[in-house]
Amino acid sequence: MNITVVGTGYVGLSNAVLFARQHQVTSLDIDENRVALINQKVSPIADDYIEQAFEEDNLNLKATLDKVQAYEQADYIIIATPTNYDSETNYFDTSSIENVIAEILPLNKTATIIIKSTIPVGYTEQIKAKFETEQIVFAPEFLREGKALYDNLYPSRIIVGEKSERGKSVAQLYLDATVEKSAPTLCMNATEAEAVKLFSNTYLAMRVAYFNELDTYCAKHGLSSLDIVKGVSLDPRIGQHYNNPSFGYGGYCLPKDTKQLLANYKDVPQNLIQAIIHSNKTRKQFIVKEILKKRPNIVGIYRLTMKAGSDNFRDSAIQDIIRELREYNVDVVIYEPTLSVSSFESYELCNDLNIFLATSDVILANRMHEDLNDVKVKIYTRDLFGEN
Repeated sequence: MNITVVGTGYVGLSNAVLFARQHQVTSLDIDENRVALINQKVSPIADDYIEQAFEEDNLNLKATLDKVQAYEQADYIIIATPTNYDSETNYFDTSSIENVIAEILPLNKTATIIIKSTIPVGYTEQIKAKFETEQIVFAPEFLREGKALYDNLYPSRIIVGEKSERGKSVAQLYLDATVEKSAPTLCMNATEAEAVKLFSNTYLAMRVAYFNELDTYCAKHGLSSLDIVKGVSLDPRIGQHYNNPSFGYGGYCLPKDTKQLLANYKDVPQNLIQAIIHSNKTRKQFIVKEILKKRPNIVGIYRLTMKAGSDNFRDSAIQDIIRELREYNVDVVIYEPTLSVSSFESYELCNDLNIFLATSDVILANRMHEDLNDVKVKIYTRDLFGEN
């Protein structure tokens, strides 16, 4: 097959590499640097499996800025462009998807267009009507940052938003590209598939919020979070996973997906969805108060990233904590080696680890790292297990 993937972020690049092992794949992006890196077999994102695939696999993958070249001969076109949440409209900004579809259709009316971007419930049917085409299919992604290709190779499930032979073919296309060929596949209507994506991520956000509130309780009462989390998690119905306290959920998906799901509840009774979002705000406020009790002159921020092994810090919880500390006139210095500039949103960046460690009175670390082993007395973290 000739497959074009639009967008080279976590979702797009992992899909491109996934299929380039068996098919001819074209990655389309508007960023010249990303296109150049991919053509040099260098991953523009931090993902161990993608980096390994570039080094070791014989990938049929080329990247381009040329839309005509990318679209004309494609059998499948996968859209993996960003859809940020717009708080003013209470809706995902889906303009990037619509712009891509508008460019595809004059060049190629027969390709199956697969939307991988996260979208509101009901969007696929609306967009098919808007463009008067039946060539659009929604297939949600369930990928972790830093593990995107792994999660494509070993998926928890493959879901396609179309009950048809074409829907089965799309599911089979993804299944054939997996390693074990045993992932459950499920075809359903597009609107239900859209809801699966939002409800899945909101459940994960709820689980993060739950263990964070457990940890807040323990911190307030001088109890061992570690012992209580371990004891709770031994129940097989709860499980010993996704239970490590943090400064709050953030990243590409959870903040925007929870807000979009809440917006979809506009005329539906609910309490829990709203509470998940409020809980995350409360957690960050608690962290700030705990830091202020230490009366630091300079607070060091060890990494803006959400997780170890990731280079993404979009909407990371630590950023809200930094902004609130500034409101209390606390000086902040940030160590983020992935940035080569001297400041981030007017906050000082220090890319010399030793100077950063020596300068900071208190160091906030969402996740512990061996870099911090010699200054543990300065560290403030809620990390119990040393894992994401």
